Amino acid sequence: MPALRIRGFALPDGEPVDLYADGDRWTTDPVAGADLVAEGWLLPGLVDAHTHPGAEEPGQPLDHDVLRADLRAHVVAGVALIRAPGLAGDPPDWFGYLDDGPRAVHAGPWIAQHGQFFDGWGRRPALADVPAVAAAQAARTGWAKVVIDWSVGDDVMPVDVLREAVARVHAVGGRLAVHSQHPDGGAVAVEAGLDSLEHGMCLDPQLLPRMAERGIALTPTLSVITGSLERARSAPDSPRKQWYVAGAGAHGPLTAAAVEAGVTVLAGTDSRPHGGIVGEIRALVAAGVSPHEAIAAASWTARSFLGLPGLAPGAPADAVVYDADPRTDLGQLDKPRAVIVRGKRLHHR
Repeated sequence: MPALRIRGFALPDGEPVDLYADGDRWTTDPVAGADLVAEGWLLPGLVDAHTHPGAEEPGQPLDHDVLRADLRAHVVAGVALIRAPGLAGDPPDWFGYLDDGPRAVHAGPWIAQHGQFFDGWGRRPALADVPAVAAAQAARTGWAKVVIDWSVGDDVMPVDVLREAVARVHAVGGRLAVHSQHPDGGAVAVEAGLDSLEHGMCLDPQLLPRMAERGIALTPTLSVITGSLERARSAPDSPRKQWYVAGAGAHGPLTAAAVEAGVTVLAGTDSRPHGGIVGEIRALVAAGVSPHEAIAAASWTARSFLGLPGLAPGAPADAVVYDADPRTDLGQLDKPRAVIVRGKRLHHR
């Protein structure tokens, strides 16, 4: 097959580019016989930084057919890279390498405390063993994910355990993501110096400068949290309702404040059906994040955080192409002209 060629205005800077896919790398050197597949406004592929493909319901085992379908749905939405901070099981070797699927990084099965998290999912080592289990996972796949709080009234993982997990994971060259949706959990996570705080609902906004200083990213999964708010408000009064309504109601302003404070904010959906990254971008904008920063959270900023450069010579040959600048017309995000992953056009119209 001939090499692919794209040209237009590359974000984030909007500078004109003319790129050729030399295998799985972009080059500006002309490639004879290259097929010009798309022109327009170019992003270095969208990113869903918090997604759990492969199981239709919480607690179900990893299903390879469901996994394939979920990954395909991401590509149709323009996603060229996903991060799965927790899976229903160890994925197959082809995960992240499918001819019609996105690249992927993952943290293997979740690590949680006994009596917490979804039955049937994850590992629940003794507290003293959490650092070793997390380090072993990160040594295999680059990431580990620890659930440090769960329901109202549950114990939060002690800060000394989490701090040791961070140290052990970093010692093997890995990174640690943490699930937290309670104030005490957010404080423990920031104090421990993890790499990525997932959800972060009820986080004390006064901790945001500390997060920015320590390079701790926030993946707010905003659309799924705020999307459940009205249902929570209509539920009978309970401690859980009070927690969720207060936390979800403040989550949009918290996310906008995180961007303002210089925290690296990543877009992640954490929901089914997969392929909803555009909805997360819109939720960020509705919360007060600028369209430029909202798209960055789902594209070049997220790729950089996960170790991949953007649209430059030598970078992986991923791109999503739109007819117009999506920063001035978010509707463009619903209709990519072409999605290219690993130098192959996987979706087009």
